[in-house]
Amino acid sequence: MPKITAITPDETRHELDVPVGRALMTVLRDHGFELEGTCEGSLACATCHVVVDPDWYPKLSPVATGEHDMLDFAEGLTATSRLSCQIPVTEALDGLVITIPEPA
Repeated sequence: MPKITAITPDETRHELDVPVGRALMTVLRDHGFELEGTCEGSLACATCHVVVDPDWYPKLSPVATGEHDMLDFAEGLTATSRLSCQIPVTEALDGLVITIPEPA
């Protein structure tokens, strides 16, 4: 089971064991993190925005057009921002580090 590190706005690091095959948004919400995910992963909002560690960003699948369009609405957008609903957990993500931005 891959381990993912989630960093909260207060800079606390949380190591999570994450099941393969689920969207990162769902996993983070199941662990009690404050990700709204209003559209439930249908690419109609940006409320599941996370910031991916720069070392990990190029290892993720490319940002699709719909995700790119929605990221324009994310609070605190960075060069390594992604929508967590669009990141499927795979074994290759073992060690992934993401930061959850301060809620808007």
